[in-house]
Amino acid sequence: MSESGDSTGRPSRDDRPPRDDRYSRGDRPEYSRGPQSVKARLRARAREKARKGKKKMFNRRKVCRFCVDKHLAIVYSEPKTLRLFITETGKITPRRISGTCAKHQRRLATGIKQARQMALLPYAPSHM
Repeated sequence: MSESGDSTGRPSRDDRPPRDDRYSRGDRPEYSRGPQSVKARLRARAREKARKGKKKMFNRRKVCRFCVDKHLAIVYSEPKTLRLFITETGKITPRRISGTCAKHQRRLATGIKQARQMALLPYAPSHM
């Protein structure tokens, strides 16, 4: 074994420079992962190119329909309103897609489930 370091090849704690003198993020040396195949190098280059070419799109913030329109009620007896929040496969649309707030999403889910129980809405697309 060498004087400084253990069997892993790392320097011992005494030989390490203090934290202040270590590399900052931009000054770190490049660590190679070993030899890469031609295919792997091409894939890595394509990934870098795709990352650089991405443009950020501006997405409009979704707004809860029920918070905006106070007269719009979430009632199981109005399947037309509830049908807007169900996918073609019969699943309840998630908040991130529909844009409803947490409070109204919970009420919406219970309303849809009640309408399904009353046979006003389908459980699955085959029931339509």
